[in-house]
Amino acid sequence: MANHESALKAHKQSLANRERNRQARTRLRSALKTIRKALTAGDASAAKAGLNETVSLIDKMAKKGVIHDNAASRYKSRIAKRLNGLAA
Repeated sequence: MANHESALKAHKQSLANRERNRQARTRLRSALKTIRKALTAGDASAAKAGLNETVSLIDKMAKKGVIHDNAASRYKSRIAKRLNGLAA
């Protein structure tokens, strides 16, 4: 365990950041699961409705460093590709 005040503070901050990142990652995964479920069911209208919201959330998580920029691009690309395939 940390002994110095600065180390104690850093540890406390790391715990808070970890919890914040966990909650953010959970929100992201839930949103992805919802839109993927709509795509799998073939429900284009529900997928289109959730697309902007989900893409916005993906961008926010990448900006905050919860996920990597390339991972964010990959998620958005795959969702858009499946949605375009569904519409065609």
